[in-house]
Amino acid sequence: MMPVLTLCVTQMANPKRPPSKRWSQEVTEHSDALDLEAGVFTLKDPKKIAASLKRSAEASERRKSDPYRSAMSMLSFYVNRAGKSLSEADRARLEKDELRKAFGRKT
Repeated sequence: MMPVLTLCVTQMANPKRPPSKRWSQEVTEHSDALDLEAGVFTLKDPKKIAASLKRSAEASERRKSDPYRSAMSMLSFYVNRAGKSLSEADRARLEKDELRKAFGRKT
């Protein structure tokens, strides 16, 4: 019987570099979804966060879907990755309703 060789997909792509343990940071920094303004998720006003995400989504030439979906995806990604460490105040600040309003969608 021949020995079985198993490789991680990341190792196959670049065998000299070990697989990244911070894949979400890699996605955040190098994703083709959007080029976000620096510190967008640290803004205190939900309307400013929504406006920034909307500007970024509409200006991006690298996104693969419509601006609304791209902006909503980035907001969801950030909230989901923060998980339990996101306080209730921050969770409220990052609600999706403001983004829906910015794009003229129903809340």
